[in-house]
Amino acid sequence: MTIEVKVPTLPESVTDGTLVNWRKKPGEAVKRGENLVDLETDKVVLDIPAPVDGVLGEILRQEGDVVTTGEVIAILEADAASQTETAAAPAPTASASSSAPAASSTEESMSGLSPAVRRLIAEHHLDISKVAGSGRSGRVTKADVLAFLEGGQPAQPVSTASASVSAPAPVSSAKVAPVPSGNVPVLPDAHGRLEQRVPMTRLRARIAERLLMAKNSTAMLTTFNEINMKPVMDLRNRYKDDFEKKHGVRLGFMGFFVKAVIEALKRYPAVNGSIDGNDIIYHGYYDIGIAVSSPRGLVVPILRDVDQMSLAEIEKAIGEFGKKAKEGTLTVEDMTGGTFTITNGGVFGSLMSTPILNPPQSGILGMHATKDRPVAENGQVVIRPMMYVAHSYDHRIIDGREAVTFLVTVKECIEDPARLILNV
Repeated sequence: MTIEVKVPTLPESVTDGTLVNWRKKPGEAVKRGENLVDLETDKVVLDIPAPVDGVLGEILRQEGDVVTTGEVIAILEADAASQTETAAAPAPTASASSSAPAASSTEESMSGLSPAVRRLIAEHHLDISKVAGSGRSGRVTKADVLAFLEGGQPAQPVSTASASVSAPAPVSSAKVAPVPSGNVPVLPDAHGRLEQRVPMTRLRARIAERLLMAKNSTAMLTTFNEINMKPVMDLRNRYKDDFEKKHGVRLGFMGFFVKAVIEALKRYPAVNGSIDGNDIIYHGYYDIGIAVSSPRGLVVPILRDVDQMSLAEIEKAIGEFGKKAKEGTLTVEDMTGGTFTITNGGVFGSLMSTPILNPPQSGILGMHATKDRPVAENGQVVIRPMMYVAHSYDHRIIDGREAVTFLVTVKECIEDPARLILNV
């Protein structure tokens, strides 16, 4: 019995994808839920799992082909057991009917999961009800399953051999987009020097498109300031051990900046706004994008309703986004929306830069490396840990006075963290 392997329904706002890496070759046996091929979209890499156990027959669409929802990309020869199971499914026996509600419940709980999560659950024979979800509305993510496998036990025992084959590390690394390798031709230029010509990945092409659009379609301007980091560093050093012990997450500097940005956005709502045609949209909520580096490029997951989050919740969410970015498990939902963005080039050693807007947002804050510098303080020259900060903004909606005072507000909150508590 032949089964068509089709492109699953793509997430909202994603129209098509590119097949980047076939995991199986024609003639190889596959298990139900096992990833057959990686599908790269503008935002994330998705799995296309095998619908049944069987043998991969013909591959109809090759790596590099652009495909859309419902398109047939391969033919799968289902094995006898899968055919029997499929045939028997429509007509359950009387004894099976008693367990139908449980099966229906399991199917329902699995329906909202990503292909990667379903594959992990199938490989390790997990009971999905025992895995705590950290996604929106308690949804179980790939990171949740990997964490469960590291700290818990599968619901059914698996052999040592199968466990070694399906260890978490190779699964997570499978999401990394391919890089130039030996299969990319190395050709000489006009002077005999070697070079490689490699097509952009979908994500890199999308990044290039959006950066060019931001440059050409906005009146972008940047204002700079510097922040004395000593007060917040002293506060962090004083409470970081107690904070980690109580909340189970490290106390970093990004959480303070997120809190400071929220305070500044409340005072200057235009910075939290966006332009739609001839209209200005003033958002009554604060969804902050945090720029994160991943193996596939820069991505910007969104912290939603940050004004309602505690410092510990912010730090936990940022840590989770960083982990997802490395594993390639960020979803389209994670990166959709946002009213303002924060990027930190300081983690790579940048001393100063001009961040580019993330349309349709009208503002972005750039953090940089903290360096000891001589500064004048109370008539004396002292050494302080200083950070340059940059605020790029769309001058069509934000006046220079608002942009500068917004950044001054961020500076004041970081240099005097008590302001964040007292709301002054």
